[in-house]
Amino acid sequence: MIRPATEADLAQVGAIYNAILDQEAATGVVYTNWRKGAYPTLDTARTVLAAGTLYVGEEDGRIWGVVNLNGEQLPEYDDIPWSIAAGREQVGVIHTLCIHPDQAGRGRGREMVAFCEETARAQGKTVIRLDTWEHNVPANHLYPTLGYHFAGATEFFFQGYIHEILNCYEKSIV
Repeated sequence: MIRPATEADLAQVGAIYNAILDQEAATGVVYTNWRKGAYPTLDTARTVLAAGTLYVGEEDGRIWGVVNLNGEQLPEYDDIPWSIAAGREQVGVIHTLCIHPDQAGRGRGREMVAFCEETARAQGKTVIRLDTWEHNVPANHLYPTLGYHFAGATEFFFQGYIHEILNCYEKSIV
């Protein structure tokens, strides 16, 4: 089940962030380009929870995934040649979609994206947009298989300390 997060979920959400970053450190295979202790953190989750846009996937009392779904388009989105015209209020944006590493390969990412599409549609959104690091092989493979169109890439100054190229995707959900 995927549902709105609660305060009680925050420790498990933080544990997912750390598990992903710990796995990257241990294997040397890096897909996120995030920084442990800087982003994402428990404080990141707490801020998103307060905004009411944090959702978790849960099974048997254990959180297996987390996502921030809102309408916030980063300033760099203005540099992307989006092909689906939409006013800001019509756009849902997927941020920081994370699946616990022990759940990888089980379709959890697909499940979370489908939930985001359904939720955004229920909120009156007509388009989903998102970005992912250019070297995030799993995400850059997943989104096109789910009907997302590559809209372009540009340099982002993510969180004010990471210069990176992010690939941007979009999908009509009407």
